[in-house]
Amino acid sequence: MKLLSSKYKEVNVSVALLLLRVTSGAAMVMNHGIKKLTGFNQIASKGFADPFHIGVKLSLGLTLFAELFCALLLIAGLLTRLAAIPLIIAMSVALFHAHGGDFFGQGELPGVYLAIFLTLLIIGPGKYSMDKAIGK
Repeated sequence: MKLLSSKYKEVNVSVALLLLRVTSGAAMVMNHGIKKLTGFNQIASKGFADPFHIGVKLSLGLTLFAELFCALLLIAGLLTRLAAIPLIIAMSVALFHAHGGDFFGQGELPGVYLAIFLTLLIIGPGKYSMDKAIGK
């Protein structure tokens, strides 16, 4: 690997995308999705954010869907671009609604996740994914 070269190999990009998908997806599942699943009623009773005015439980349920199910799809590289959309919405709400757009403060983590999921939406899953294996 030449550190000062601007050249890249497609295989390296695919490995990087695999690493990005697996680490961000696993972190989302383990640190956010499972906690919301196991503490659903307690989180809902504390007044989870409802920026779309659809109800606290539905907002929490949709966030749980994104942070658990869609993150698992990202890890597998299955329906990657589609799975990234609910995660982008959830992280946008977390950054701009829950943290007031404070990217360089309390909203740093949702901002970083948002950047990752936007990148995966734009670039796709890479060569080492189920999407690639099934020809999507």
